[in-house]
Amino acid sequence: MNDLNVVIMAGGKGTRMKSKLPKVLNELGGQTLIEHVIKVAQSLGASRKIVVVGHQAAEVQAALSAHPDLTFALQEPQLGTGHAVQMAQPYVSEQGVTLVLSGDVPLITPETLTKLLQVSAGEHLTLLTLNAPNPFGYGRVLKLQSQRLGQTEIVGIVEEKDASPKERLIQEVYTGVMVIPNVHLKAWLAKLANHNVQKEYYLTDLVKIAVESGHVVLSHQTHDVVEVSGVNDPAQLAFLERAHQERLAHALMLNGVRLADPKRIDVRGELVCGSEVSIDVGCVFEGRVSLGQGTKVGAYCVLSNVEVGPGVTLKPFTHIEGGLKESEAVSIGEGAQLGPFSRIRPGTRLGAQVHVGNFVEIKNSTLGEGSKANHLAYLGDASVGARVNYGAGSITANYDGANKHKTTIEDDVHVGSNSVLVAPLTLGAGGTVGAGSTITKDTPSGALTVSRAKAVTLSNWSRPSKKDKP
Repeated sequence: MNDLNVVIMAGGKGTRMKSKLPKVLNELGGQTLIEHVIKVAQSLGASRKIVVVGHQAAEVQAALSAHPDLTFALQEPQLGTGHAVQMAQPYVSEQGVTLVLSGDVPLITPETLTKLLQVSAGEHLTLLTLNAPNPFGYGRVLKLQSQRLGQTEIVGIVEEKDASPKERLIQEVYTGVMVIPNVHLKAWLAKLANHNVQKEYYLTDLVKIAVESGHVVLSHQTHDVVEVSGVNDPAQLAFLERAHQERLAHALMLNGVRLADPKRIDVRGELVCGSEVSIDVGCVFEGRVSLGQGTKVGAYCVLSNVEVGPGVTLKPFTHIEGGLKESEAVSIGEGAQLGPFSRIRPGTRLGAQVHVGNFVEIKNSTLGEGSKANHLAYLGDASVGARVNYGAGSITANYDGANKHKTTIEDDVHVGSNSVLVAPLTLGAGGTVGAGSTITKDTPSGALTVSRAKAVTLSNWSRPSKKDKP
């Protein structure tokens, strides 16, 4: 819609979360609750997005600083949902409609909201409702037989605390999502009163006000309780987390991804997969992860902000942690093999057919095509050429206590086991470093370099033994 205003209510305390964080800043699927709602508003093409803040307002605004298109309305004190929209109303356009959403209802779908807006047609107050077998806590939708419509007509909503025993038996409930025509918004909000048990200004009273003004109130009913469920405590957050992960797993499988168990995967960001990708149990994907065609991810891998090329094998317990900055990006070349128990840190770029084995850690380094570091090794701030063999137990000593220094290992170098390369240092192409060497100076190409302490042998030497106690 050309004139869609979205008001997101985010001013509540959330005391049941028992957290120092504002409720809407708790995370689900790697994003804050309110980020999910903002993303939906953006997908609808909202012309204005107004976030109503109250409790810990400064923290909420700071957390959303990456969204310059947001407008913040301060609700202080918090006097109910109707009062919240009153605070937002000055920022709403005169034409179009206002869609009211809650910052703690993260799984509402664009598809459902699109249908709700279509029912409203830009003219009618329209409610998103749900038929709830256990409606406790929800506002009940009141209907009467209408002569002008020839069917039942919505005439009001009664909140749980104000409902009579008979009204509490009603199973059609208001979900907290409402579309209001802006041409009536200001006048209707001005008529809200707080004559109720909680002494608050209920947004739901707009229904009665609209009906009394001669307007028809419409509704669209969703059948998905998950998408309209809010987060009020850690248990509800955990429930929605699993529901969110099951949705993502289902979408991945529809696109051809093979999941060993769709209930045992966690995507905390964006996961993009090519064809014939397989993912074993217990894997976690954070930030933006791209898996190339035919990639196989073993059990209990953790991948964060990484681009993985086609045909890569990640054996179990591989940990890849890229960053968001370009200098911290991680990429894995075609046909590479990593793991088990490999750790790849920010700024690492591995070429095609690279092998990184068990208990090898690589940080801010590049490895050329076909290079191997198969066992118990460390490479930090290093530039490694092609076809290099980096022996077990070897390390780059890249930190002098104050500064990091670079190690350059040129093509076809063989580094023997248990070697220490003290940066800054360059190992010439085709050279060999003997096992157990400590290298502190550049080595020439094609040469064997060995640096060890002289071996000393003492004949007829006896080990010290424990003296008898007196």
